[in-house]
Amino acid sequence: MEIFKGIDPGLMEWVVIPLLIFLARIIDVTLGTLRIVFISKGDKMIAPMLGFLEVLIWLVAITQVMQNLSNAVSYLAWAAGFATGNFLGLRIEQKLALGQMVVRVITADAAQQLIDKLIEHGYRLTIVDAHGTRGKVDLIFMIVKRKKLQHVIDIIRNYNPQAFYSIEDVRSVSDYVEPKNESDFKSRLTRLFPLRKGK
Repeated sequence: MEIFKGIDPGLMEWVVIPLLIFLARIIDVTLGTLRIVFISKGDKMIAPMLGFLEVLIWLVAITQVMQNLSNAVSYLAWAAGFATGNFLGLRIEQKLALGQMVVRVITADAAQQLIDKLIEHGYRLTIVDAHGTRGKVDLIFMIVKRKKLQHVIDIIRNYNPQAFYSIEDVRSVSDYVEPKNESDFKSRLTRLFPLRKGK
């Protein structure tokens, strides 16, 4: 490569090429991890683009390895880049917090305070009266954006720490209108001047 023309051949073989392989593997595995995430979310645009870049970079990396089969450092750089790329891809995916989750809460205690708090924060709930092995329980279902999941868990732990909850990934949900805030002008007018049906 022209850009590495003046570099010492030994340095090139044992440092520069392994470093390039390491960086290329980090990038392509990170892109691969994100591609799988977008496929699981049903994204038809971003996933193919990430796949194109992933394979292109992989080809560059594997070409360098095949040209340096006698160099053990290249193998180590390949493996280290793969491991680092997996870690980095998962960290980026966690930061992006894409998609929605279904949260199920089962509580044997009086759940009204927890329900009121969740509604107060704008979460939409479905509450079902159910029976468990120890008697009556409340079963609460909700769909929340993944970015808000930790907030929901904090509310559950603060207002009903004995509650059992489970969380699952949701591929898609139907569109719905967000609940209006109490400060909404129209809702305030409706409370002040309730509509009366004519006789």
